[in-house]
Amino acid sequence: MIRGGCLLLLALLCGCSPPPPASLESSSLRLGALLQEGAAAQPFERAETVRAFRFPEDHGAHPTFRSEWWYVTANLSAADGRAFGVQFTIFRQALAPEPATPPNNPWASQQVYLAHFAISDVAAGEHTEAEWLSRAHPALAGVNGTPPVVRVGGWQLTFTESGFDVAATHADIAVELRFEAAKPVVAQGEGGLSRKSPGNASYYYSFPRLTVQGTLRSQNEAHLVTGLAWFDHEWSTSVLSDAQTGWDWFALHLHDGRDLMAFRLRRADGARDPFDHGVVVAADGAHTGLTHEDFTLTPVRWWADESGVRWPVTWHLDTGSERLVIHAAFDDQRMQTLISYWEGAVWISNEEGERLGEGYMELTGYAP
Repeated sequence: MIRGGCLLLLALLCGCSPPPPASLESSSLRLGALLQEGAAAQPFERAETVRAFRFPEDHGAHPTFRSEWWYVTANLSAADGRAFGVQFTIFRQALAPEPATPPNNPWASQQVYLAHFAISDVAAGEHTEAEWLSRAHPALAGVNGTPPVVRVGGWQLTFTESGFDVAATHADIAVELRFEAAKPVVAQGEGGLSRKSPGNASYYYSFPRLTVQGTLRSQNEAHLVTGLAWFDHEWSTSVLSDAQTGWDWFALHLHDGRDLMAFRLRRADGARDPFDHGVVVAADGAHTGLTHEDFTLTPVRWWADESGVRWPVTWHLDTGSERLVIHAAFDDQRMQTLISYWEGAVWISNEEGERLGEGYMELTGYAP
């Protein structure tokens, strides 16, 4: 949620720019509110037709679109078997379209960057999150270089020829991790055009399986860690329709070598959304898209936080040929940041309880 002091901080970041859209002025901001069609009145570029991705250029920023995010989740383990989850996300939000002739003053940028970093320490049952908010400025936040470096304050995601590095430190949590692509990039949706509602879409690609190695610090204890990760990069001007309230998103690594993403859009009327979709990536990297007719996601257990929000933390994912049980590694993995949502490590099993894999789950738009 954005409240009092956070709104003031946003106002200071905006400086002399035009006022932020109405959704940013709400005292109960949810992630979906930033991405709905009603908030996209200004003439930003829109994702409407299929385009070919170009790398490494498309790893960088697309400031002619209103919203963008680079998103990494990883399931890691230390040498002693201790399990951790890591999330690292950088959001870019344009307050207004950039002028055709950029001003000489770097403070006049219309771009705001927000970074989220969290570690789920499974053995301790503790989820620690941090965030960094900054207006774009060469000394503070932005994207530059080829391959690009995406940076907010002292946190950064640095692309390489075969993957990327992530470095972030906050209080008693820190990571320095190297990610190497184990499978080719996947263009999500229709050749990278991911439709979310009538007339609303994003450009979206993923690295579905990356190997990870590096160091992690949790509770001021340092660990050498290895594991697997999922990476998404997405940009758009309008994603959700006004009838959609949020989403439930899953990125799963199965022990048989498959990777699976499933995306469930939640509607205010409770009906199944025809734009639900996903992808299955085989062990050899071949991928098959899923439509709303190919899978169902059903919540089967909820956890209630202290404010009365009920979060679905165990799910059944049915694909017709199999049923996977997805359950939180532990219940409270909320991101209690400017944007409130649940983001954390999950285990995957069959109905007999046999462990089949690990992954990450994101739940947005939930309220008391």
